[in-house]
Amino acid sequence: MKLFTQARCLICHEIIQPEMGWKTIFSVEKELIICSTCEGKFEMIKGEQCKLCSRPFQFLDERFRHGDMCYDCKRWEEEDDWTGYLDSNHSIYLYNDFFKEVMAAFKFRGDYVLALIFAEKIKDFYTKIQPDLIVPIPLSNERLYERGFNQAAALLIESGLTPNMSLTRIHSEKQSKKSRSERIHIPQVFEVVEQIELIGKHILLVDDIYTTGSTLRHAAKLLKESGAKRVQSLTLAR
Repeated sequence: MKLFTQARCLICHEIIQPEMGWKTIFSVEKELIICSTCEGKFEMIKGEQCKLCSRPFQFLDERFRHGDMCYDCKRWEEEDDWTGYLDSNHSIYLYNDFFKEVMAAFKFRGDYVLALIFAEKIKDFYTKIQPDLIVPIPLSNERLYERGFNQAAALLIESGLTPNMSLTRIHSEKQSKKSRSERIHIPQVFEVVEQIELIGKHILLVDDIYTTGSTLRHAAKLLKESGAKRVQSLTLAR
């Protein structure tokens, strides 16, 4: 047992000082990957949330809450073209400034190892719902070439899970460059890989961030139209 590890935090790169005590000595040693300071800067989503998208109600004006749904989800569900496709989204963290910086290092600066930070929570959610297939939101070939890896697939692989590549993506302008209205009204950007059997399957979509929910709903709609029975999603933050 290594009581005096010199592991460095994957985020700030400082040496991690392990907590000492009888509990530490007699417990199974757990690999240290981030320091307590950095870990404390992630804000978990807690308390009352929208039943469909995990939006925390504590930060939402009552005018934009409709029972157990937020106003955005209510609008999605009131549209005949979108109602019932995405059964629910679970987000883990709030999209604060610290999370934004970590995600920028992971996605855009190629710090692939940061996927390990989220592995435990991803595995916990997978174990909780036990889907038939886990499908990462795909990147277009052009975007994959730019980044070098699909961040959603990386999260699954580093969590010890096997991504199912049921979807491919048609190249389009970056979502971050689109307005809210443009994201909601984009045409279908996904295609189903025909040889993969989806009929009757419970599918978990995985992505890094939930914004308007447009990307996830487009994917969920296509999967259900291809025979999937249930489609949920897991995102790191919203």
